[in-house]
Amino acid sequence: MFERFTKDARAVVEGAVSHSGRVGGESVDEEHMLLALLDREGSRGSFALTSLGATGFRESLERDLAEARRRGGLSRADADALSGLGIDLGEIVARIEETHGEGALESGGRSGDGRRVRRRPFGQEAKDVLVRALRIAAARRDRHIGDEHLLLAITLRGGVAAEVLADHGVTYESVTRVLYGETGTAKAS
Repeated sequence: MFERFTKDARAVVEGAVSHSGRVGGESVDEEHMLLALLDREGSRGSFALTSLGATGFRESLERDLAEARRRGGLSRADADALSGLGIDLGEIVARIEETHGEGALESGGRSGDGRRVRRRPFGQEAKDVLVRALRIAAARRDRHIGDEHLLLAITLRGGVAAEVLADHGVTYESVTRVLYGETGTAKAS
């Protein structure tokens, strides 16, 4: 699959590995891919993000992602579902942090026995983004997988990264409209 990646898509994957390393992540996750997409300039994905105002809300995006990490990676939809069952995720996080310190639910980049993780594998979320990007490219009959396909895949996947983007008006439909002038109703799964 990687032989079909453009230089921009490869740079996003490499950037995601770097972002994971900077925060001490155990694996490369979709949030790292999103941050790497935000780092790009002069690519189709960066064009879409810039057109939708992403340059103006990077700090807010990073704050929202950090807050999701603080919740152990659960999205607001997950928190709402737990709330529907009578479970207050905010209260649980507060109690855990009171006992174990702030950020106790965040990934620490260490193996179960306390050793530092050297190689960062791709987490299931990031793998899903890569597979979905391939499917999107195939559905569009594109011969390559570009960073725009990665962005579209993140917006389609659901979860924290898609939720944070949607909060800022970046959805599958808006990205498709910017890139292709389409409404984005035909989604590749």
